[in-house]
Amino acid sequence: MSEYLVDIQNERLSFFTPAGEVKSLNDVSLKVAEGEVLGIVGESGSGKSVTAYSLMGLTAYPGKLIGGDLYFNGHHINEMKEREMRKMRGNEVSIIFQDPMTSLNPVFTIGNQIMEAILLHTDKDRKQAHDRAKELLQLVGINEPEKRLKQYPHELSGGMRQRVMIAMALACEPKLLIADEPTTALDVTIQAQILELMTDLKKKLGMAIILITHDLGVVAGMCDRIAVMYAGKVVETGTTDDIFYHPSHEYTKGLLLSVPNLNDTEHKKLVPIEGQPIDMLNPPAGCPFAPRCNSCMKICLRKMPEYTDLGNGHQSACWLLDKAKFESEVQTNGK
Repeated sequence: MSEYLVDIQNERLSFFTPAGEVKSLNDVSLKVAEGEVLGIVGESGSGKSVTAYSLMGLTAYPGKLIGGDLYFNGHHINEMKEREMRKMRGNEVSIIFQDPMTSLNPVFTIGNQIMEAILLHTDKDRKQAHDRAKELLQLVGINEPEKRLKQYPHELSGGMRQRVMIAMALACEPKLLIADEPTTALDVTIQAQILELMTDLKKKLGMAIILITHDLGVVAGMCDRIAVMYAGKVVETGTTDDIFYHPSHEYTKGLLLSVPNLNDTEHKKLVPIEGQPIDMLNPPAGCPFAPRCNSCMKICLRKMPEYTDLGNGHQSACWLLDKAKFESEVQTNGK
């Protein structure tokens, strides 16, 4: 049994399409401790959501887990049956999907949808479930909760619908909350409110959070650790300070250079990452970022680097770190 709440070890997951095998996740390892907030960042198609969904047994057809081990809260996910997974979902782990309008059922009231999860996973009767649903809406900052319980999703604003989704996810006080780009469809003001709400709820309930996003600004103020994904691989992991102030992978550096920094005293141009993402049907033998990397070496194209431990849990898979270490040792021995 793992000492971590979430322990994903060398996960490999592919989608078997008519065009061939899409290697969506290739040797992904992640750990999340109880009460910790892990941010997973990377561009679209990097495998962020697939990693989280696989933890809940929600891999869509024709996806299939073909290697590795997934552990959550003492459960070995690989060996669990669908009936056991249903008990776990919503009760021990919950998810907030990207677009609340498509996640909420338009023909049922808000009250019915929140109460459904409570009745399914607890022994509360309908009256107790109704009171709990009202309490949850108050918890997430929705005014006139009694009135909102009788309304339908289309009668609420985008921000309120997202708060309803958070209330549903928290119905059974899960140990882990997965937030899949929870602020993408919201304007900046509402974004800030939702992130502040999630931070407050994390402190009150003590739950762990996996925050999936492509927005570095979102993870900066909320996450304890960050995992950077590219083309189905975790290329760098570390504390938030490590990733923002001491990035060691060229892809991470590229992400940081492509967003504005308000602390810069002089005007700087934003530097986009050149090139296109790799074809996941035919991934390269070496580092997946090599074709777009300005510092690419021959070995980068031939072989995937091992992780270099930079201390304090900061790890990065980049041949440049080995090169720098080698040059440092030669210089030291030369003296």
